[in-house]
Amino acid sequence: MNNFLKILKDKSHILADGATGTNLFGMGLETGDPPEPWNLEHKDRIRSLHQGFVDAGSDLFLTNSFGGTSFRLKLHNLENQVFELNKAAGVVAREVADNADRLVIVAGAMGPTGEMIEPHGLMTPRKRQLLLELKQRAWLKAE
Repeated sequence: MNNFLKILKDKSHILADGATGTNLFGMGLETGDPPEPWNLEHKDRIRSLHQGFVDAGSDLFLTNSFGGTSFRLKLHNLENQVFELNKAAGVVAREVADNADRLVIVAGAMGPTGEMIEPHGLMTPRKRQLLLELKQRAWLKAE
């Protein structure tokens, strides 16, 4: 049985996190700065963010990877760290979920690609798929 069904066996709903960006601004993230590097540079703050969601009763929370694509990270010269930053997002999130006193689900935050898909932009559907698959592969390597 998957984890969603396990939770729904005992409850009629799944409570999820919210306001990740707003909370990170309260923890010191500056406007315009990407939150994904914090998965490496400020693990303690990301861990605290996730722990706060769990402590508040969330059954599910998202990784800190909303803008973790090469197109978004390129704006900050971090496009070569896509895998590393997304993997770190998964690692920190799994640590919190695995140490919870109940079943908690970690969901990968896909977010936008940062580019428009053709015909409105230059990104092909295949390129979009590859960008998002890279994020998924990184999360799966989170141990």
